[in-house]
Amino acid sequence: MRQRYLLKSPNKEKTTACSATPLYDDVNKNIERLLNELGNSSDVSFRMVESPYQNTLKAAVIHLDGLADENIINENIMTPLIQWLKESNQVVTVEKTEEQIPQILTVSQLTIKENWHEFVSAVLTGDTVVLMNGSSKIFIGNTKKLQSRAVTEPTSQTVVRGPKDSFTENLRTNTSLIRARIQDSNLRLDSMKIGSVTHTDIGIMYIQGNADERIVEEIKERLKGIKVDGVLESNYIEEFIRDDRTTIFPLLLNTERPDAVVGNLLEGRIAIIVQGTPFVLIAPAIFSQFFQSPEDYYQNYYIASFLRILRFGSFFLSMYASAIYLALITHHQGLIPNTLMVSLMAQRERVPFPAIVEMLVMELAFEMLREAGIRMPRAIGPAVSIVGALILGQAAVEAGFVSAAVVIIVAISAISNFTLPSTSIVNAARGFRFILIIVSAFIGLYGILLMTLCICLHISSLRSFGVPYFSPFAPFDFKEQKDTLVRFSLPSLLKKHQNK
Repeated sequence: MRQRYLLKSPNKEKTTACSATPLYDDVNKNIERLLNELGNSSDVSFRMVESPYQNTLKAAVIHLDGLADENIINENIMTPLIQWLKESNQVVTVEKTEEQIPQILTVSQLTIKENWHEFVSAVLTGDTVVLMNGSSKIFIGNTKKLQSRAVTEPTSQTVVRGPKDSFTENLRTNTSLIRARIQDSNLRLDSMKIGSVTHTDIGIMYIQGNADERIVEEIKERLKGIKVDGVLESNYIEEFIRDDRTTIFPLLLNTERPDAVVGNLLEGRIAIIVQGTPFVLIAPAIFSQFFQSPEDYYQNYYIASFLRILRFGSFFLSMYASAIYLALITHHQGLIPNTLMVSLMAQRERVPFPAIVEMLVMELAFEMLREAGIRMPRAIGPAVSIVGALILGQAAVEAGFVSAAVVIIVAISAISNFTLPSTSIVNAARGFRFILIIVSAFIGLYGILLMTLCICLHISSLRSFGVPYFSPFAPFDFKEQKDTLVRFSLPSLLKKHQNK
């Protein structure tokens, strides 16, 4: 039986007994109850309109200021409603009113509901509700105002050649960017809301026939099992639905590029889009995906293969460079050439700290500079990072706190991180780097080999929605090697997918 994830005790959850509560047939009572439930919020707007010929024939138009589009309300709801009331010079029954209202209102989407929960939910989501006196039905018009920034270039996954658009914080904008690229009737979009307070919209997109239906259903079941007050970003979803919540490795891919999402959908994966964030989740994800950039498919496959190998090498260099240097300088001096060893020892003569302290201090200093560069204002952040690194490194060497070799090694490790296209895998490398440094200081190269074995076993044991995380390397699949460490030509890749 699937575990239900709770962030708070069940006895504190809000009850939903009012979900099926009917509305009054009196407009004034419904408005009074709504204002009481919303705490007399000042942004609740309602307008009363009456027929000049029939006192009982009146309507109320209710919406939230800022969420609903005033132009749509005035043109498609208020104007036709007032015109109809002015022309109703005969007695109109409630039944006739309920029949005519859907024909009068000219909004793009109009739904009719009869319970209180739907009434409150419609107002809070930006729709406009029309109440008719004497009727317990509500008429909900779609008047949501799309509040989102314009589609701009990606900030974290830039490319030289390729599309320059990126997702925004608006779910509908994001789905439209995907549909503009996949104009196929098999593209599916399933929606749900998560969060007992925020009611965040979640979209699940996949191509029927390409995606594994079992994985699609598994994703839906895990999403339905999330019981939280609110979802503010896609990482809320990621941490709940991932197979292993203890691993540092990312088990879902996140991207802000529409072309990357489309490419994964064509390969049979599923996209999870969250309202309020430009980062879309891709599932299932495997280890080699985090070293692939969309630009790999927009340039010559020889160059793309070279860059992928470079990224894999940079990943291991980022993890192991500091640890290997520390192991050699501490436990295995005999493996270092004599000339280089003499130079390294000469540098360390003035350093008063053990090698591990020297290494950890510099690593932490670079991490602080990285964090400062991110948090500082965009105009001065890069300057602070670059100037701070240069000045700090040079001053530390001249003062005798660290050796020049350590500064070089730490700088190489830091630069290696920036070659990786995914920040999620960068964070994993940063975490294991410190573990390897500590292990190498005490056990040397033997500790590094032992940790490498543990890391490989750990990666091999991971699953992403049932898919082996280390595939197609473990279990090894020769046919799937065309798009992992290297990339074959597009005709051979596309032929491979068509034959599946």
